[in-house]
Amino acid sequence: MNASRVLVLEDSLIIAMEAEDMLRAVGVETIDIASGLDQAMDAVKSESYDFALLDVNLGEAMSFGFARHLNDTGIPFGFVSGYSDTRDFPPDLQDVPLLVKPFDEGAMREFLEKLFPSAELDPAS
Repeated sequence: MNASRVLVLEDSLIIAMEAEDMLRAVGVETIDIASGLDQAMDAVKSESYDFALLDVNLGEAMSFGFARHLNDTGIPFGFVSGYSDTRDFPPDLQDVPLLVKPFDEGAMREFLEKLFPSAELDPAS
């Protein structure tokens, strides 16, 4: 895939590191990890991203406001959540691709194909 820089907003370092490994496996070159909303907002102000993965529930906050900011700035994104559907999400965000935790590399590939239907992912190594 042609994504060279991705932002992962995830408050669990273990899950963020697993996502990073899987993104590298499909060809993403640079993955920046933010553990909270302030860190994520600073990241998008200083870097440009091909897309972002957003954990829905960050403990102290939900990522919906940040998702809307990404939408306004034209950065594609998808949600990562333990919730298996988006019916309880705000109506304007219910159609965003969702990667359900726990996930594996196959689920990550399916998620990225939803996010970028025309992209070619690197084959599994």
